[in-house]
Amino acid sequence: MTAIPTTEFKDLSLVRQGKVRDIFDTKDSLLMVTTDRLSAFDVVLPDLIPDKGKVLNQISVFWFKQMESIVKNHVITTDVNQYPAEFRKYRDALDKRSMLVKKAVPMTVECIVRGYISGSGWTSYQNQGHVCGIPLPKGLRESDKLSTPLFTPSTKAEIGDHDINISFEETIDLIGREKAEKLRELSLAIYNKGAQFALEKGIIIADTKFEFGILDNEIILIDEIMTPDSSRFWPLDDYEPGRGQKSFDKQAVRDWLTASGWDKKHPGPKLPPEIIKNTTNTYKEIYTRLTGENV
Repeated sequence: MTAIPTTEFKDLSLVRQGKVRDIFDTKDSLLMVTTDRLSAFDVVLPDLIPDKGKVLNQISVFWFKQMESIVKNHVITTDVNQYPAEFRKYRDALDKRSMLVKKAVPMTVECIVRGYISGSGWTSYQNQGHVCGIPLPKGLRESDKLSTPLFTPSTKAEIGDHDINISFEETIDLIGREKAEKLRELSLAIYNKGAQFALEKGIIIADTKFEFGILDNEIILIDEIMTPDSSRFWPLDDYEPGRGQKSFDKQAVRDWLTASGWDKKHPGPKLPPEIIKNTTNTYKEIYTRLTGENV
């Protein structure tokens, strides 16, 4: 099976359907199911990417364990046999693409870390000389490694809307200085550890996005972490500053969508079969490179 349609779980309590994840209430906890839906430019596309949900879920589980020395996370278990009874009957559908998680209160900002100048950061730098209010040296080339990774938060958008980059001062206005500084500290620490690990596996993590929540008055890591949906992965052996990079993520989809002339508004166009197949293979390759295991 390649997708998890919500209709398959009509007898369960759907709390929220995100761009990629469906979240169900188990009373004491939440069940997060990662589907094969693909979001690009904040729009959910009409085509599914086979096995994508399994890959994303397992990559997140891998990273959550790696980062436990830095910050706690929301994972209770990924063993379907330990799920509440009403979910265990769907074990075949939920296996490898779900996790039982704690009920944290999501924070209102998304935490983006940029180790290289690319994407919207490159566009902002070209036009204004800064990224999210952070001035950068003149003469940077596209895809250059930054001397220090940047913490560039954004607001969270509803489905169909676009996230908005904000400055650190605006982040302080939203959540207070203490929480803003803690998010920056945690985000940079997680990125630095993950980027170094990935580099040893031949992967550059150019930038990534984290989400945090509050549980028992403590900030914990939630949602997903350093997956192809939330990050730019570049192959180290093909890296060359001064141009866009070959990607180990959904950049191929973004590139195709941009070239298609799509206006980046709902609904998105259907993807060619070869783009779908290549994206599935790319996601699987990232997982294998990082973990040494097959999906």
